[in-house]
Amino acid sequence: MDQVIGIGLAGFGTVGAGVYRHLLSNAEVLSRRAGVAMEVRKVAVKDTAKRRDPAPGPGLITGDWKDLLDDPRVSIVVELMGGIDEPMALVAGALERRKPVVTGNKALLAERGEEIFQLAARTGTPVYYEAAVAGGIPIIKAVKEAFVANRFVSIHGILNGTSNYILTRMGSAGLDYPEALQEARDLGYAEADPTLDVSGWDAAHKAIILASLAYGFWVPPGRVLVRGIDAITAGDVRFADELGYRIKLLATIKAAEDLRIEVRVCPTLVPKSHVLASVSGVYNAVAVRGDIVGETLFYGRGAGQDPTSSSVLADLVEAAQALGRPPASVGFTGHELYGDCLPQEDAVSKFYLRLHVEDKPGVLARIAGILGDAGIGILSVIQPPHEESAGPVPLILMIHDARTGAMEAAARAIAGLESVKAEPALLHVEDFR
Repeated sequence: MDQVIGIGLAGFGTVGAGVYRHLLSNAEVLSRRAGVAMEVRKVAVKDTAKRRDPAPGPGLITGDWKDLLDDPRVSIVVELMGGIDEPMALVAGALERRKPVVTGNKALLAERGEEIFQLAARTGTPVYYEAAVAGGIPIIKAVKEAFVANRFVSIHGILNGTSNYILTRMGSAGLDYPEALQEARDLGYAEADPTLDVSGWDAAHKAIILASLAYGFWVPPGRVLVRGIDAITAGDVRFADELGYRIKLLATIKAAEDLRIEVRVCPTLVPKSHVLASVSGVYNAVAVRGDIVGETLFYGRGAGQDPTSSSVLADLVEAAQALGRPPASVGFTGHELYGDCLPQEDAVSKFYLRLHVEDKPGVLARIAGILGDAGIGILSVIQPPHEESAGPVPLILMIHDARTGAMEAAARAIAGLESVKAEPALLHVEDFR
């Protein structure tokens, strides 16, 4: 190839090393398909003395990411550092110098996306970020391009493989949460500190990006309802199964009738009949419903070196092909077709409410009274079989459509009853209407 595009790679962890390895091993197929050759000219890392596999070529390593900005041989900057503040400075510096950016940093985009794309628009320099959501699944390109003619009715996604693995094992092996988490750690599916995954925020960052793309305005993180899986018990998983559901950490994105947008990431009861209920292990899936295309499903590995590297490399090819041309888009197109975010407390859902109560007359009547006073209807009441004992017994209530704020307030009032002996579990139930 006569033209060789210089790449500056910031970060050489799992994904960065994968990108470098596959740029070398697949150089011929990449160059023939893209029409240009790509070569890593600089690799910025925190520890320059650390041994790496594969080892970057002589003279490539630097301990200062600013060298990527100042090197005239670097035309495209790939940000795979993690975190927010330093990556933001790197991305801003690259855009100011009109160097296109490829990033897989979901937290950066969720927290600072509006600022980044304002700068990208001002400088006319694109940002590519397919790897930020669902690893190797090409969901960003689908939402931005393949479905450009659609109004999005809803997007539902299983966007975190660690949480999905834990919930899968709690169902298939009857493990309780601590046991399933430890197994995920032992197999390398969970970090030593899994907080970002199990708290729901890893999936929430991805949901914010998808929602912003789909509905044309940047969704503030503070307007997203986020709940983790750490309070889910093996009993909840079993009760849900008996009721015809599986529990998934589900990202739900949809427009209300008044065009306000609801975004939530919570443990959710998903009907077994829905395809997302069958997504198991570390796999991710995204179900997109458009008014023209109808129902579509994207499925695959949502993390890991190779799937994520695949998305980064696809973005690199697109960035290289676009160099020197006016960009058709800088990566995000805002519009005012939709309203603001729906306040979390105003979102309407069905609910699963699990209680542990004293087994004596009048308990259910008092619980029903609190719900009735709040205008909340009960779909069904189930008391699972239990061993005869003087202790508290499980009581499961399936709740009609209710405002989230009203339901949470009622659950707090119920928790305060003397006959309720443990913290209630309140989970959304998604019917995919």
